[in-house]
Amino acid sequence: MEVFVRVAERGGFSVVAEELGISPTMVGKHIRYLEDRLGVRLLHRTTRRQRLTEAGIVYVRQCEQLLAGVEQAESGVRDLRRTARGVLRISSPVTFGSQCLAPALASYLDENKEVSVELTLNDRAADLVDEGIEAAVRIGELEDSGLIACPLQPYRTLLCASSDYLAQHGTPKKPADLSRHNCLGFKYWDRRSRWRLIGKEGEALVRVRGNFTVNHGQALRAAALAGLGIVMQPEILFTEDLAAGRLVRVLPKYSPPARPMHIVYLPERHPTPRLRAFIDFVVSRFGARNR
Repeated sequence: MEVFVRVAERGGFSVVAEELGISPTMVGKHIRYLEDRLGVRLLHRTTRRQRLTEAGIVYVRQCEQLLAGVEQAESGVRDLRRTARGVLRISSPVTFGSQCLAPALASYLDENKEVSVELTLNDRAADLVDEGIEAAVRIGELEDSGLIACPLQPYRTLLCASSDYLAQHGTPKKPADLSRHNCLGFKYWDRRSRWRLIGKEGEALVRVRGNFTVNHGQALRAAALAGLGIVMQPEILFTEDLAAGRLVRVLPKYSPPARPMHIVYLPERHPTPRLRAFIDFVVSRFGARNR
């Protein structure tokens, strides 16, 4: 169609052949293919010039419209590859997503004004393909999933409780003391859970128990603030409470092992600009070198 339209505009095979880098014979083959397909003659040919037939006049107008539509479609896709725009679907664990990622996204969206974000918070690992997610934050050891992974800061946890609880029940001096305290648990932990702590003396595994479990970190934080017991949760959840004195760190010389954290995405050959911009943003904000 493009060859035919150019011949109609230029009036000859040779000039079109030179523009397209093909032979005049090949130009003629393109025209004959269309004529055979349509069953009509599109051009009156003479030794010097070609002239459109009545069918050719009708057909060239339709071809021009179709080719313009193709160019517009391809231009739109090329523009999409150059500019960060569209909907970015991402996933994150609940605590990190609500405490760190969601507030930081304001800066990302300010830098990429044609992008909108759909953030899913879930403590299970989202399936990027089935759920249409472009990138996800993963905490813990990665399985060999074929995803591209960029390391972020280690995910650190700590133990804390309210001053009222410690005043009433005493402050643990060593890890073994935790077995005599009300240790508030995450719902998905085994009720016979052992808290693993690392200090200068090495590693300690303490069997803990408590009268309250819940499947949300903020609810555990609220329970700790109410003086219900000792919690072990991500450091980022308690930063403000510790600074304000609402909570007190328990066994500060011991820490649960930090877990690796990554931002993962599918190994596309050509990731969209919005995804590239997001990965760069997350690595610059939460990357392992920024600790």
